[in-house]
Amino acid sequence: MSGGPGPSGGRREAWLSAGAVFLLALAVRIVAARLVSFPVPEDTAYYVDVARNVVAGRGLVSDALWSYGTPPLAVPRAAFEVWLPLPSLLAAVPMTLAGATFAAAQSVSVVAGALVAVLAWRLGADVAAELRLPPGRARTLGLGSGVVAAAYGPFVLHSALPDSTMLFAVLGVAACLLMARLLRAGGDAGGEAGRVGAAAIRPTDRRLLGLGLLLGVAALTRNEAAWLALAWAALAWFAVPGRRAERLRLIVVPGLVAVAAYAPWAVRDWLVFGSPLPGQAVANAFSVSGLDIFAWHDPPTLGRYLAQGPAALARMRLDGFVHNLVTVLLVPAIPVGPLGLLALPATARLRSLRPLLLASLLIFAVATLVFPVATTWGTFLHAAGPVHVLLIVSCLVGLDGLIASVGRWRGWTRPVAWLGPATAAGIGLPILVLTMTGIGALARDTAARYEALGPALARAGAPLDGRTPVISDHPIWLAYATGQPALALPDEPPPSVLDLVGRFGADLLVLSGTHGRWPAVLDAHTPEASCFRELDLSAVPGSPLAGTRAFRIVCR
Repeated sequence: MSGGPGPSGGRREAWLSAGAVFLLALAVRIVAARLVSFPVPEDTAYYVDVARNVVAGRGLVSDALWSYGTPPLAVPRAAFEVWLPLPSLLAAVPMTLAGATFAAAQSVSVVAGALVAVLAWRLGADVAAELRLPPGRARTLGLGSGVVAAAYGPFVLHSALPDSTMLFAVLGVAACLLMARLLRAGGDAGGEAGRVGAAAIRPTDRRLLGLGLLLGVAALTRNEAAWLALAWAALAWFAVPGRRAERLRLIVVPGLVAVAAYAPWAVRDWLVFGSPLPGQAVANAFSVSGLDIFAWHDPPTLGRYLAQGPAALARMRLDGFVHNLVTVLLVPAIPVGPLGLLALPATARLRSLRPLLLASLLIFAVATLVFPVATTWGTFLHAAGPVHVLLIVSCLVGLDGLIASVGRWRGWTRPVAWLGPATAAGIGLPILVLTMTGIGALARDTAARYEALGPALARAGAPLDGRTPVISDHPIWLAYATGQPALALPDEPPPSVLDLVGRFGADLLVLSGTHGRWPAVLDAHTPEASCFRELDLSAVPGSPLAGTRAFRIVCR
């Protein structure tokens, strides 16, 4: 993806720079991955569990039924009724070679995360060339972007978690870099006027075909690939001069390639779930609570959603906006996130950043406005990789300009452009250490809880048999750790849960904490509540099972 020499040197320097950034990022991520010994959060466990089943010869199967929105309903069940398969398919490769372990699955996200740092370097180099920076500043901006991305907290964290986050980031940023090159080849309407327009890009141009392949593969990672494709369609139509038919060709050719890449999976979904599209995504847009994804009798509907009233609907979007902006982009990425956002109005004019900027705006806007509740449970978080790269480069461009201005004012004679990347990486390093220490502790605690659960249930007279489904507030973790089929606990009253019991034959309920109205709803002493008889797990303070409660279900 380098596409040419670096900002101030030849191809050899570019390859050396890219290699140095990759090795640095890889080393950081290997160290971070060793701190995380168990798949947290639960969606990570889902991808790893399915990959483990693939390696075992069971195919794309999940032992956890975590959502009831897509029939046919069975447990174990066909995987990926909502999410997409590429993370599990790729994780299955090292798991086949090195053993079906969590560490083997992590290798995919570790390498993907290191590649994102290389792409950040390439984008920084492209921006430096566009700004016509002096060689020293240009080199610093390119390498600085890669180095900051190598130690960037959100990237290092998600590189230790083999889910869709880093794969989508690397595919999305690569697609945006390719879009920028195609725009330059076609003659950006706001840039070089001497180009011949859309006709300069042949239908067989490898970059055009490559863009389609990247979009199609990204669509096997996250649904947000649709917004990458929409960004390219808008740019090709409005930013490339030429006849209408020529601009339409720039959209259709990669579109056909992308559809061809995604088509086999669409056919599989059609055969298994009755639709080639993730239909449950529409239902998720109507959620009024994050727990709606577990609904059994009371799924999200348009009527219930609109019944919330204009004020509540507006508040949902405000909450989603604050979550996406503050919780996802700014706080975990201090100081890069806030500084990059402040510099964005000035850097938005850069043609090298235009595809990434437009794609980032679309991803952020759709998650905030269309999925305001679901996004607080991770919708935008896992698709935010391209946005983080945009903020990294924007931050360093802003710092470079600020340092250059101060240098001219103070009459500095020595180059100090390195202060920008050093400051950004240095301030973020303690936050990275705290984040990885915390996630490592959470992983160990979660692993210890589920390791202790089976023996505790056996002592209480309810051993896990590996066949009978267990209802749980964390069904994916339970299935991953114990091999027991698991069902999600809906945030609904006991009669609804008893109906779920009758449908699937479950006989245990395991709660690791508060889950909506559960377990408080059992204190009502209704006839249905009496069907749940608590087991003594003998959990003392400090025990891995402290706070965990289990109930035998005695009514059918």
